[in-house]
Amino acid sequence: MPPRRRAVLAIFAMAIGSFAIGTSEFVTMGLLPDIADGLGVSIPQGGYLISAYAVGVVLGAPVIAAAGARMPRRRLLGVLMLAFAAANVLTAVAPGPVGVTAARLLAGLLHGAYFGVASLLAASLALPERRGQAVSSVMLGLAAANVVGVPAATWLGQAVGWRSAYWTVSAIAVLCVLATAMLVPSAPGSSEASVRRELSALRRPQVWLTVLVGMIGFGGMFSMYSYIAPLITDVTGMSAGSIPLVLLAFGVGGVLGTVAGGRAADRALVPSLVASLSLMVLLLAGLTVLAQTAIGITVGVFVIAFNGSVLVTCLQMRLMDVAGDARTLGAALNHASLNAANALGAWLGGLVIGAGLGLLAPSWVGAALAAGGLGVLMVSVLWERHTDQPT
Repeated sequence: MPPRRRAVLAIFAMAIGSFAIGTSEFVTMGLLPDIADGLGVSIPQGGYLISAYAVGVVLGAPVIAAAGARMPRRRLLGVLMLAFAAANVLTAVAPGPVGVTAARLLAGLLHGAYFGVASLLAASLALPERRGQAVSSVMLGLAAANVVGVPAATWLGQAVGWRSAYWTVSAIAVLCVLATAMLVPSAPGSSEASVRRELSALRRPQVWLTVLVGMIGFGGMFSMYSYIAPLITDVTGMSAGSIPLVLLAFGVGGVLGTVAGGRAADRALVPSLVASLSLMVLLLAGLTVLAQTAIGITVGVFVIAFNGSVLVTCLQMRLMDVAGDARTLGAALNHASLNAANALGAWLGGLVIGAGLGLLAPSWVGAALAAGGLGVLMVSVLWERHTDQPT
């Protein structure tokens, strides 16, 4: 089989896993009113399920990535996805809010390590000038989940019961395990890797600054998106049946933004990060006006998703570059950062809603967080120039 075709098939197999992860992560937001009602909790309390998953990613990404750096990458991907399938089965069968929260935490533990290993493997299969596009191709599965997986699983959860969505994710995860075994080439882990060497990335100031950019800046989007379902029904005045359509617009924007993000990362990484964060501030503030109409909120979430996906891909490449020899941990830290953003955004969004400030308040919080992330990025760039390191 020609090397190029083998690389395409391998990336496709890994993208199935990112599709499963994306569906599992984001369908919770689309089904939040149904889950909260089924578990007998309020919507802000239901938001803690989103935060639990995000906390799992933050905790699991560095630990699992560092501990598994020596393991052959194809085997590690299969083990991670099989465990992810089991965690979603537990979500589907857990009887109460405590059990469901614990299951979401377990699923999150596996998220960041999977994306970190898959990103490194994809980059190794591509020419140096196309690394960003290879990594973005794996992450297309995550974006495609918002086009197909999340709307379909949301519709299924509304029609049959929210637990059915997680059974579906489990089946997709098992399919990924089979595809990985068949299509992903054998790739050794790093023979020189150790937990100590991987954790050495945490001594690099640029790693921490980039993590903070993702955690604070991308937290802005999650502050709004975590409560997108009640925003659509209670502010825009659309029916619950319209939620999957708005989520579809979000997903299409994410797919197009992921493709654009890979090319932007290859051409001008740091300027693309600056532009994306600047635009995120304006978009989230503007959504407070756009959310008043059905067309406005649909267009708004489409553009926000496009811009957010560019940001995610560029942050992934930035962390892989600044992590030095500890590239496995560096690649995984991006998703720890983004899910810390998830937890922070969902928590702050629920806080302002619980304080009686309304469902538009999370968008204002999101704009402020995006501005904070831009400020941290400016510190990172100035630090890099001061130390004469290339940007």
